[in-house]
Order: sequence, then C-alpha cells, then structure tokens
Amino acid sequence: MPDLSSDASEIRSATFRLARRLRQQRAVKTMSDGQFAVLVALKLHGPHTLTTLAEREGVTAPSMNRTVNHLEEEGYLTRRPDEADRRKVNIEITESGRSVIDETVHRPDEWLARLLAEVPAEDRATLRDAARIILEVIER
Repeated sequence: MPDLSSDASEIRSATFRLARRLRQQRAVKTMSDGQFAVLVALKLHGPHTLTTLAEREGVTAPSMNRTVNHLEEEGYLTRRPDEADRRKVNIEITESGRSVIDETVHRPDEWLARLLAEVPAEDRATLRDAARIILEVIER
C-alpha cells in the first residue's frame, strides 16, 4: 500500500481551512458551535425539556442550562410550562432563533458562491467531483 500520509495531510488541511472560513460567515459571530447546535435541534425536533435537550446534545444538565440561559437572554429561545405537566418546562426556539439558523446556513453558501464565480468552470467541475468523492469516502 502506498504512503498516502502526504495526500491525507493536504486534504485535511484544505478541508479544515475551508470549514473554518465557512464558520466565520455565521450570522452571529459570538455564537458557539454548541449554542448553534441547540438551536438547530430545537428547530428540527421541536420543544424539549432541559434534560432531554442535554441528553440529545451529549452534555450535562448544568452545562445545557448555561447554554439555554444565554440563548434565552439573546432572545433565540424561550421556556414555556408544559401543558400536560406544569412541573415541566419546555424549551422552544423563537422566530429570532429561526432567523439565525436560516442566515447562518445561507451566508456561507453565498460567500462560497462569490468565490466560485471567479473559478474557471472546469475547476468548479473538479471541485464538485472532489466533494462527491470526499462524501463517498467518509460515508463508507
């Protein structure tokens, strides 16, 4: 088997730098990946209790409470008493939180599209092929 460590390093470095530059395009620059993940989970899966949200994200309840407190202070989510069990509190995403997700998803695509507009069509086709190949390799 050939030594592919140099190829692996070059691909890892390029994808890492691209991922970092894409993250820099997020709507709220001060929002952590963990905070953004909580908003996405709430948008995709609906309201959660603090405990179920912590379990979904693989963190402790006190850690999730800090995250939820911060996101609530920023207006990205809200807490509402459970209709069936008033002892429970459900955490829900707000319209402002949905907007942050939508913009955070949209902005990196726009940024990358602007860069790709300056790349020759043949190279763009090569990049599309590379993206497809990378996904095939990592999904094996």
